Amino acid sequence: MASESDRIARAGDYVLGLMNDTERERAERDLEIDPAFRDAVVQLAERMHVFDHAEPEERWKQITQRIGDLPQMRNSGLIDAGSPAVIQSLSQRPHGIGLHAFGGRRGFAVAVGLIVAFALGYLAGKF
Repeated sequence: MASESDRIARAGDYVLGLMNDTERERAERDLEIDPAFRDAVVQLAERMHVFDHAEPEERWKQITQRIGDLPQMRNSGLIDAGSPAVIQSLSQRPHGIGLHAFGGRRGFAVAVGLIVAFALGYLAGKF
């Protein structure tokens, strides 16, 4: 028996049309005999039906609206306070810590400095 997460993932693949012919035929057989899988497919299809008639830009707005409405997103800092359902661009926030946080020449200077420091440490250890 498949777990709930496997069933949902498989139903999502079926609804989105990501299955090959063999998998699709098996899923269609399972739709007839497995009520839990059938319910998962129907539930996902109903949720995705909202996006059927929208333009691509409108779809993205609807998706970000639904993600922004999730309770875990309200306290994440990714939501603009003026508009509670609009996700701020992730490109405005630094992603992690490291050399990729430094841009252009500054990152190059840091990398060269580290190479020189390691080379000097290596040479000091040899003598």
